[in-house]
Amino acid sequence: MEKQIQVAIDGPASAGKSTVAKLVAKKFNYVYCDTGAMYRVVTLAALNRGIDLGDTDKIGELAKQIKISFAPGEPEQKVFLDGEEVTTDIRQGRIDQSVSAVAAVPAVREEMTNIQRQIAEEGGIVMDGRDIGSTVLPNAPVKIFMVATAYERARRRYVENKEKGIETASLEELQKEIELRDKKDSSRKVSPLTQAPDAIRLDTTDLTIDQVVDKISEIIKKTLNEFS
Repeated sequence: MEKQIQVAIDGPASAGKSTVAKLVAKKFNYVYCDTGAMYRVVTLAALNRGIDLGDTDKIGELAKQIKISFAPGEPEQKVFLDGEEVTTDIRQGRIDQSVSAVAAVPAVREEMTNIQRQIAEEGGIVMDGRDIGSTVLPNAPVKIFMVATAYERARRRYVENKEKGIETASLEELQKEIELRDKKDSSRKVSPLTQAPDAIRLDTTDLTIDQVVDKISEIIKKTLNEFS
């Protein structure tokens, strides 16, 4: 039986991590874990309950109380909060603007990290986020750090929102939001967005999704061959 490994894909907002991670997981018949969606679910739960995002104690407790689950779906994986589907809800603008604050709460990161490690324990996992290779799965044999220009990431988000019928800001506003998100994610005290020393940096600005998937797939195949 071929060894199944952990694949960590990190990078800033809208670098295409989730799209690529899903396709790579499908190609290798691995499990896909959308860690970003998990933080978005906690954010949605906090906003729906009217919790002040500055109240870190309440948000930390909330992260332990709610149940986050996933289910296969087309064209994307379905996400649930306490059994209720929130796949579209967690992609709204208000979540984009608030998720960095929630993700920076130490108790939230600790709870999500524990869940993510449990999911990845047996290998055969593709996990994407901002601190997977550096914090969540530091021993993952394949670590990718995906980047793209802020303009290109804003353009992708704009097109994606339009295609899904999600109310969206202008391209210029999205770029400003993404640049602010980058600053927040990179400067937070707990598990900041950073490239792990042994991660392979992959600039996707001028690449198609298929080209990115192919490049990562080759890295995985090479790593698997080294294990065999």
